[in-house]
Amino acid sequence: MSLENNKQLARRFFDCFSSNDVAAGLNLLSDDATWWIAGKPEQLPAAGSHSKKKIARLFQTMAGQLPDGLKMTVKSLIAEGDRVALEVESLGRLQNGRVYNQQYHFLVTIRDEKICAVKEYLDTQHVFSTWFQS
Repeated sequence: MSLENNKQLARRFFDCFSSNDVAAGLNLLSDDATWWIAGKPEQLPAAGSHSKKKIARLFQTMAGQLPDGLKMTVKSLIAEGDRVALEVESLGRLQNGRVYNQQYHFLVTIRDEKICAVKEYLDTQHVFSTWFQS
C-alpha cells in the first residue's frame, strides 16, 4: 500500500470508533493482530499485549460503559514504510458520569491492507482514575 493508503486506513479505523461501529473497526485488523497498551498490567488491567480476540472483548466492554460512544479525533498523522504514527484525542462520558478525555499516541503497523500491530501510549493515570478508581 502507498503511504497515503496506509494513512487512510489508520484514520478509517478511528473513524469507526467515533461512529460507534466497533465491529467495522475490528474488521480492519488482521486475524493475527496484536495490540499493546502502555502501563503495568498489575496496576492497570488493560495494560500489556493483547490478541485481536482479547482487544475485541476490551473494546466491547468499553463500548458498554459509554452510552453515547467514544469520539476519537485524529489530530495529526505521519507515515513511513508500513507504519503510521497518530496523535489522537478521545472524548466520552461513562455510565458512572465521569468524562474520559484521553490523549494518545498510536503506532500502527499495516500488512496486506490490514492493521497487524498497534502500540498505544496514553495517560495511564487518567485511565485508572476514570475507569477503575471508586
